[in-house]
Amino acid sequence: MSSEPSLTCEALLKSAADQIGGDSPRLDAELLLSYVTGLGRTSFRAWPEREVPAEKAEQFMSLVAQRASGQPIAYLLGEQEFWSLPLKVSSSTLIPRPDTECVVEAALSLELPANARVLDLGTGTGAIALALASEQPGWQIMASDRVEEAVALARENSQQLGLPITVVQSHWFDQIPAGSFDLLISNPPYIPASDRHLKEGDVRFEPESALVAGEDGLDDIRLLVTEGLDWLNPNGWMLLEHGYDQGEAVRDLFAKAGWRNIETRKDYGGNDRMTLARKPARDQ
Repeated sequence: MSSEPSLTCEALLKSAADQIGGDSPRLDAELLLSYVTGLGRTSFRAWPEREVPAEKAEQFMSLVAQRASGQPIAYLLGEQEFWSLPLKVSSSTLIPRPDTECVVEAALSLELPANARVLDLGTGTGAIALALASEQPGWQIMASDRVEEAVALARENSQQLGLPITVVQSHWFDQIPAGSFDLLISNPPYIPASDRHLKEGDVRFEPESALVAGEDGLDDIRLLVTEGLDWLNPNGWMLLEHGYDQGEAVRDLFAKAGWRNIETRKDYGGNDRMTLARKPARDQ
């Protein structure tokens, strides 16, 4: 009995790109074929006529069909790079975005002790906490998430990368051990429930609990801004990611709660992306 003929890399990639469509169909196809075959993407260009076994080709086209239906490439690969760290991802967590690296940069620019105590709230994959740990090994970093699967994933990423952080299950501050921090940092849900973008692109497949925060998108930010003062040392910082059009609203929330040194910073695209503020010293 003769086996089915294998297909070449180039034929598979062309067929896949046509099926996937969108902004980067060829890149998506190459990433998926590399994942299935274990071959580097450059080899597809160097040896386009290399044959792929039928079983691998079938597995590849199954992933292509899922990508064509809108499934995020990161979920299909089970991995997303953030701050040059390969992070395992799953459908129980938000996919780390490049713009969130701006939040990491902002945190690293703050006046903090060499042994700063840091809490990353709503950590998801652990992206922010692990990026900070990779740059500041002297910091004592705790990360929290209310989703059990996310906690397990963040711990797995911590172990795999050899970056020790403490990960706990908690809905915001509910289960955080008593103590004071020098920095509270978070990429919380901040999309309004009625936002049309929730029905578009990769966001359709991500957990709504990591995206939506009430009618105006500010419910979780209100809680963090209000309660955060009780968890910080005097002169400690809070740094929050938010939507491109929420800077003024978030600054107002900080101001009304009594914070100082309130500042909104932009992402790589020039959009308002994060706001930071400082807890007053005791005598203020």
